[in-house]
Amino acid sequence: MKTRNITSIAAVLAALSLGTLAHAAGGDVGEAAKQSTNWTAIVMFGLFVAGTLWITKWAAAKTRSAADFYTGGGGITGFQNGLAIAGDYMSAASFLGISAAVMASGYDGLIYSIGFLVGWPVITFLMAERLRNLGKFTFADVAGYRFQQTPIRAFAASGTLVVVAFYLIAQMVGAGQLIKLLFGLDYWIAVVLVGGLMMVYVLFGGMTATTWVQIIKACLLLAGVTFMAFMVMAQFGFSPEALFAKGVAVKTSIAANSGKPAEEAAKIGLAIMGPGGFIKDPISAISFGMALMFGTAGLPHILMRFFTVPDAKEARKSVFWATTWIGYFYVLIFIIGFGAITLVLTNPEFSDTVTGVIKGGAGTANMAAVLVAKSVGGDVFYGFISAVAFATILAVVAGLTLSGASAVSHDLYATVFKKGKADSAAELRVSRITTLTLGVVAVVLGIVFEKQNIAFMVSLAFAIAASANFPVLFMSVLWKDCTTKGAVIGGFMGLVSSVGLTVVSPSVWEAVLGNPKGSALFPYTSPALFSMAIGFAGIWIFSLLDRSANAQRERAAFPAQQVRSETGLGASGASGH
Repeated sequence: MKTRNITSIAAVLAALSLGTLAHAAGGDVGEAAKQSTNWTAIVMFGLFVAGTLWITKWAAAKTRSAADFYTGGGGITGFQNGLAIAGDYMSAASFLGISAAVMASGYDGLIYSIGFLVGWPVITFLMAERLRNLGKFTFADVAGYRFQQTPIRAFAASGTLVVVAFYLIAQMVGAGQLIKLLFGLDYWIAVVLVGGLMMVYVLFGGMTATTWVQIIKACLLLAGVTFMAFMVMAQFGFSPEALFAKGVAVKTSIAANSGKPAEEAAKIGLAIMGPGGFIKDPISAISFGMALMFGTAGLPHILMRFFTVPDAKEARKSVFWATTWIGYFYVLIFIIGFGAITLVLTNPEFSDTVTGVIKGGAGTANMAAVLVAKSVGGDVFYGFISAVAFATILAVVAGLTLSGASAVSHDLYATVFKKGKADSAAELRVSRITTLTLGVVAVVLGIVFEKQNIAFMVSLAFAIAASANFPVLFMSVLWKDCTTKGAVIGGFMGLVSSVGLTVVSPSVWEAVLGNPKGSALFPYTSPALFSMAIGFAGIWIFSLLDRSANAQRERAAFPAQQVRSETGLGASGASGH
């Protein structure tokens, strides 16, 4: 598409975004319309949308081939890629969802931060260099390096699309709640707006635009949460003890207001400083922790980022910088979560101070961090953080959509259907059609799952990634006896069991589908402990049972794969094998 056309589309979308938001901010659309017009937020939203569309226009001029579209031509440095990975990872679930979880459960909400963070050493020491040395565009290039291409690509595309769908839900819910709270727009209009903008970024700019949107967003978000955490601590003389004591007092007061005896209310208040309230039993805790930890190493949109750097050294550097920024961010989110208890739940403008519930109906608890921003920085900072939260969602959704599009166009269309003979232009066309389809699916699912905690929705995506993608990636790269049959059957067993157990768990069966409490067929909220074991066992058993000629060839090819994965010999630039 010509750059001139992209410029005009960008201008129209920016104008539409500004016009719709400005109109909604002043209009009367249901209960959320009680918000006063926040012109600071509208201007910042407009500036961000206009700026990122300009980046998309610039990137579109550089996107001439499939390699440019998927990996930015492999020319992104380790530091830039580390910031972009952090931008990808610090999603709406991290910023909005974890702060809401800490506000609700106190110390227990930190399990998300710890789980999300400890997955990175797995990637650093086991995956990053091997991915860059073996891969080209998608993680299926790595998993299927010595395997038959058709079955392994079919599995990889299935795993990628399921994970992307679950992850997209959380981002769309976050976007809808944010714009609904800020501008009084109907929730569904907000979700459609985000879906439309995301499609423009990916359709025209590909990985180059997505990367730069993520880098800018990561810098803005890190600056914003640093200021928020500083201002929250300043309210308590920079004493963590004073902050936590006030949090306990607020929770005790809310419990007492609900009719609990004084002694029981004091226990409930103190409970936010200890574990145990969020996860009810050891099996749930282990399963949930495994999902968050190993799911990181199976997320297609994160794995894809390692193919954007020139070599394995830069891939390793990417992970170092990403871990640094993400760890710093999660420490601050914990402070912001407690800031929400002490500043938001005690403010009658934002909450019912008797019951401790944020005003605005179901789902608005996800907005705790944004309301902390208003408490500590007034309308100007509120507008800034809202725009950054919106940027966060757009950047992550763009990365997710790109990984989904590449799974369909590169893994299915180019490799499975065209047997590696697809030309670059046709592959790009298929990826753009997939982007449009994924955008529509994301919007529909975002509307259906409106009332869910977004950090929790992401944990389900992690459970599926840990059960399907991670075992196949791990075994194919590190176990010499792994075969195509084992990887595909075991991978599908992990995928089907994780999705099936998720659907019949209380989190979906009761909370989303509305079945009676206690009727869920699977008692635990996260299936990872069971479905991961099923995935690994399936790969192991079916690989050992595979005595075919293909299996012998695949086992014999392992030493050559190991040499390339460890040394990078034979890996040329971004072109892969």
